[in-house]
Amino acid sequence: MVDKISKDIKENVEKFKNTFKDADDLVYRNIKIGKKNKKEAYLIFIDGMVDKSVISDYAIEVLFDEMEIDESNLDSYKTSLSEKISEESIAVHDVKEEDSYDKLVDMILAGETVLLIDGSDKALILSTRGWPTRGVQEPQTETVVRGPRDGFVETLRFNTALLRRHIRDPKLKIKTLQVGRRSKTDVAVVYIEDIANDKIVEEVINRINKIDIDYLPGSAAMEALIEDSYLSLFPQLENTERPDSAAASLLEGRVVIIVDNTPFVLMVPATIGTLFQSTEDYYSRWPIGTLVRFVRILSAILTAVSPALYIAFTAYHPGLIPTAFTLYLAASRVNVPFPAVIEAFLMEITIEILRESGTRIAGPIGTTIGIVGGIIIGQAAVEAGIVSPLKIIITAITTISFFAIPSYEWASSLRIIRFAFMFLAAVLGLYGLMLGIAILIVHLAKLESFTVPFSAPYSGLGLKEGDLKDTLVKAPIQKLKRRPQFTFPKDKTRMK
Repeated sequence: MVDKISKDIKENVEKFKNTFKDADDLVYRNIKIGKKNKKEAYLIFIDGMVDKSVISDYAIEVLFDEMEIDESNLDSYKTSLSEKISEESIAVHDVKEEDSYDKLVDMILAGETVLLIDGSDKALILSTRGWPTRGVQEPQTETVVRGPRDGFVETLRFNTALLRRHIRDPKLKIKTLQVGRRSKTDVAVVYIEDIANDKIVEEVINRINKIDIDYLPGSAAMEALIEDSYLSLFPQLENTERPDSAAASLLEGRVVIIVDNTPFVLMVPATIGTLFQSTEDYYSRWPIGTLVRFVRILSAILTAVSPALYIAFTAYHPGLIPTAFTLYLAASRVNVPFPAVIEAFLMEITIEILRESGTRIAGPIGTTIGIVGGIIIGQAAVEAGIVSPLKIIITAITTISFFAIPSYEWASSLRIIRFAFMFLAAVLGLYGLMLGIAILIVHLAKLESFTVPFSAPYSGLGLKEGDLKDTLVKAPIQKLKRRPQFTFPKDKTRMK
């Protein structure tokens, strides 16, 4: 049964005070409505979550000076008194009537102001949200040489407005949901109605509605709660700080999920192809974009297999490499007291420690620590005979390749895979590495992202429909007339 407010304002105020007991930031502003025939009312809001100038100028002032209540005919409109005030007096841009007590509590917690009026069993919700926010700035994680400099912020409505600026289409739909029994975090599901596949949109909304948690800390938690396989190492959703990147994904038939209190939005479905794409690709000429994509794919391969290949060739298969190189490798390892396996793991773990240390120290100091620490430790390790010079070179190539991959989550997954491949190479040599690669391919082939194969467009529909024009290569824009088909868009053509 819905708990409704009563016509007795004292009873209503007491009820709110019991609910918000020991909440010192809650403000109860008692006012008298009208110039002559005064009527008691209360404004209830949370200090710090409202724009007080809006309350003072467009609510309190007009209720004091402009509102007139006909005492002789008061009984005739008592039940619609809130509606009369809403229509004739309140100058706030958005005013709603509400009689549900629980809904009023939720609105107060969301930063709105509730106006209780004596004699009315309906309250008014005044849109007065206003709290300190970070201004729109250039994203720190996805900088571009040529392109927009705006980035998402922590306020959901600012983020939806940024998307509206990029796509001025009435078919751009925004559905707002709430997640979290206690946090009641706003979540917006954004899609283009006549492009996005209905099944994908419904799947996204259904998964969000099924979340039963008390607090949703951000988009990372949302990603973990709605992804297809939480046990997989690989990200099945893509994230971005850039409105232009999110807008481009919407026009491909994908769905964008915006979580309040975080500047990172999620894009679904995600595939191997989309994780290798970068915003910079679309602000560069197509030959440069194509070259860079091949570099990224090569970087991903080097990140995953370079140390494992070093172990396999050094410990198990030295006969497979040229004789001159074998002699050089043997000479460089004469003074190294550890086998190749221990040497490789020692260097990789050291690099991971340096990377984590640099991440924890904000600003350029963290980057400096990583670079200087790597140089000093590497030089000292070679001079002390702990590792060979070749292993230092391979470790450096592996580390640099990691940063060439656009998606941090995708690159981080390959970091973990690298250690698994190193272990298999240490046990079985090249046979172990090949076994690991085969298992990885099978896993990627089975993985899905919101009903879409994660391996798309490198298999199945993508090969038939020509999606490789914007994955392996960056074709000229004149050739990209069709939308990617792995999302099964309703409108398949984007340019004629």
